[in-house]
Amino acid sequence: MENKNILIVEDDSSMRDLLEEAFVHARFTVYISKDGEDAIDKISRYIPDVVLLDVILPKKDGFEVLQQIRENPSLKSIPVILLTNLERSEDVERALSFGATTYLVKSNYTLNEIVEKVKTLI
Repeated sequence: MENKNILIVEDDSSMRDLLEEAFVHARFTVYISKDGEDAIDKISRYIPDVVLLDVILPKKDGFEVLQQIRENPSLKSIPVILLTNLERSEDVERALSFGATTYLVKSNYTLNEIVEKVKTLI
């Protein structure tokens, strides 16, 4: 697989660092964003191959970011994986109705499993 770009949108610094390390190890070029507004800016600037998006974020939540991606013709085909601690079925349904590629609950997956899920989607 040639080098793929991923934007990790995560406000928790320890989780962000772990994800970054795992994806760098898997030979991804990694971009990082700590809040929803910055995420929109970086998605537009870097056009990543995939976005790993938390839901609970400062400034704009993950649902708002996902909606903005899907409303933008030049970004809407980018796979967006929601990676969150929210397990309620309403949250999953909302994410999928907004066009999320898939929805992963953080506590259900190891870092390696998250990397493998991303690889199979791109």
